[in-house]
Amino acid sequence: MGRGVNPEIIPKRRLYTGAEMPAVGLGTFGSDKYSADQVANAVYGAVQCGYRLIDCAAVYQNEAQIGEVLKNLFDDGVVRREELFITSKVWNDMHGEGKVLESCRQSLKDLGLSYIDLYFVHWPFPNYHAPGCDGDSRNPDSKPFSVEEFMTTWRQCEELVRMGLVKHIGMSNMTIPKLEAVLPLCEIQPAALEMELHPSFQQPELFDYAVKHEIQPIGYCPIGSPSRPERDRTAEDVADTQMPEIVEIAEAHHVHPAVICLKWAVQRGQIPIPFSVKEPQYISNLQCAAEDPLTDAEMERIRLADKNCRLIKGQVFLWKGARSWEDLWDLDGTITK
Repeated sequence: MGRGVNPEIIPKRRLYTGAEMPAVGLGTFGSDKYSADQVANAVYGAVQCGYRLIDCAAVYQNEAQIGEVLKNLFDDGVVRREELFITSKVWNDMHGEGKVLESCRQSLKDLGLSYIDLYFVHWPFPNYHAPGCDGDSRNPDSKPFSVEEFMTTWRQCEELVRMGLVKHIGMSNMTIPKLEAVLPLCEIQPAALEMELHPSFQQPELFDYAVKHEIQPIGYCPIGSPSRPERDRTAEDVADTQMPEIVEIAEAHHVHPAVICLKWAVQRGQIPIPFSVKEPQYISNLQCAAEDPLTDAEMERIRLADKNCRLIKGQVFLWKGARSWEDLWDLDGTITK
């Protein structure tokens, strides 16, 4: 197929429904550094080069441009709709009664699709912040996680499945206490859990919990998100591509350290969704899933290198009275019922 990767050689992950997802996808959150058209053009190039999983979201502000590109891909005969696995997400300001359907219909319209393969609740609370706001911004209407409010949103997602608008639904940015509170209440179980996963933040307990419950982990920031917004940076952050273990394994394989982060992710069993608008990078990000695997010893070395370093702390979602970003992640083991 010329440049690129034969999508047939990319590993697949089987969801509890029996449907399959590619083991690597293309992320599309780049609105802090790239225009919507640049991201959309990368989607065209990436699909042309073998990507079949595209991770989208309403809040990324580029679904309409991606929709134009998807139409071009279909019209140009590059790929058929059924060959792609497309995800999207309902944003925090659309959790209210009836709003999830409105949000989903807008994403379907923007993307030019009749269905979405996997639709996520982007964050487990309706705390809103404007795109591009700084890390100290706070919305006075923000509040702690509520099981009742979350389930109101989830019930609407379940209805999307019954209506045929989405094939699967998923959760994102959850914790074990939150999952333990809501999973018994679900009529349709989440097929996937999108979560921050990279060598310096492996979340082994949450990862294992998801797998045990037949929920496929999808890892965002798979190479440590070197281009994440300034508001999400703190002095103690660890750069995954500079970790000695990653650097030394990369040298042994004669590849960039970012490639090792992705190999580790795929072999561990999560689905990484790296973002790039540069063709050599996104081809390399896909290709590395299908060749030159890491050894068991290398996988173990990376496992032991975990620094428990969360990069996306979510502090812009904090509510009045919250002590720190750690309250978002139930680090005291309690949640609001």
